Amino acid sequence: MSKAKPKKQALRLIKNKTVAIAVSRFNEFITQRLCQACVEELRTAGISASNIKIIYTPGAYELPLACLKLARKRNIDAVIALGAVIRGETFHFELVAENAARGILEVALMTGKPVIFGVITTDTVKQAYARSREKGDNKGRDAAEAALQMMAALSKI
Repeated sequence: MSKAKPKKQALRLIKNKTVAIAVSRFNEFITQRLCQACVEELRTAGISASNIKIIYTPGAYELPLACLKLARKRNIDAVIALGAVIRGETFHFELVAENAARGILEVALMTGKPVIFGVITTDTVKQAYARSREKGDNKGRDAAEAALQMMAALSKI
């Protein structure tokens, strides 16, 4: 993903938009770091705190349904799904990760709204921490950037 920031004109178009963030509680020690960076990035871009709605799901598998309900709301302009799926000893990791990704994509296609996949999938907790740093690499921040860019892009269509 390009790190290019939306231009000032595009930022004006998204300033009054409302963004919903669906956050998985499973692996909350990681997902809260993703959520914090995501909110900070949205606020830095000019989205007011009152226009950022956060809801929680039990796990990443439940994110698509929550995203669908959010994306169907008229007052929600974009949805960001945040989660952390860390490989365990069973096949469960693959099922959760694959179906969360597929479901979130389907929500975007069904609703025509930006629904951003901010679910990290890692082999270890150490890798998850590396993708959710307070400073530096944080996939929650990247998800917010993607939502901002998609709202700006779609506003031109």
